[in-house]
Amino acid sequence: MEQTPNAIEMHNVSRTFDQDTGVFDIQMELPEGAIFGLIGPSGCGKTTTVRLVAGLYKPDSGTLRVLGQEPQRFTMRTRERIGYMPQQFVLYPNLNVRENIEFVASLYGLSKSERNRRISTLLELVELEDATKRLGSQLSGGMKRRLELACALVHNPMLLLADEPTAGIDPLLRNKFWEHFRHLRDESRTLLVTTQYVGEAAYCDMVGVMRQGRLLYIDTPDGLRKRALGGEVIRLTVPPQQIHTAMHIIWQHPLVTDVRRSRTPGKIDILVPHAAETLPDIVRYFDDHSAIAVEQIEEYLPPFDDIFMMLIEQDEDHEQ
Repeated sequence: MEQTPNAIEMHNVSRTFDQDTGVFDIQMELPEGAIFGLIGPSGCGKTTTVRLVAGLYKPDSGTLRVLGQEPQRFTMRTRERIGYMPQQFVLYPNLNVRENIEFVASLYGLSKSERNRRISTLLELVELEDATKRLGSQLSGGMKRRLELACALVHNPMLLLADEPTAGIDPLLRNKFWEHFRHLRDESRTLLVTTQYVGEAAYCDMVGVMRQGRLLYIDTPDGLRKRALGGEVIRLTVPPQQIHTAMHIIWQHPLVTDVRRSRTPGKIDILVPHAAETLPDIVRYFDDHSAIAVEQIEEYLPPFDDIFMMLIEQDEDHEQ
């Protein structure tokens, strides 16, 4: 099977602003037709990474190729294939919503009919149809983010670089954006997305976790869960008074690698290598221990916020 080419390749890329600020030894390969989510604390280097990919910063060291070219040597054709949504509002405050999108569309040479079609579609996507005549200076923070996204998508780019696209956006509209991002992915487009909402990592094909300018982990969402937890989780619910007995019994199962008492009363988290495969066997195991009143047993996916904190804590422990 032919291997999918990479849209972005970063090998030991560093860009420093002083001794402790910047990004260091970034190693990343993003195949075409995938969503790569970059998560991490504020100031960890997410925006710097995106700016390097966009060609706004030049690496101090390492090699970086985007769509087959070094960003500092992008041809006009390559630049036209990239959409960039910066973290800060950079559009024209004295132009209204529609005029801003039309101006950006004109930079890419879209015809009038194509421009009108794209603008109508994007205004609906970002829910700004009723604000087309409002000046950029009159928009709320969330509306500015929505306008920025519309402008980044107006020329239908093959690669979208979106820095905090859902910041300040209400949850329903955030879900709508991610549905559109997945639609773009399914059309073989590539997306590099940073987000302050750690839970959005679950929507990505691959996720990078950053801390203090370094890319700690790159994996699928499920892979990061396994890395953080040391396996997969089956959650068992029993009467609170039977917690200790149930934990003692399940520890004796040969496929169980750890047993943890949940913060929720009456719930036990059972760690196994493969939850879906092991769950039927765990159910039968408790059938043989009828003294335990099993109320519920199911595969459990911890929230990604918890996974993220576990990964950061693991990295801090490794440093000590």
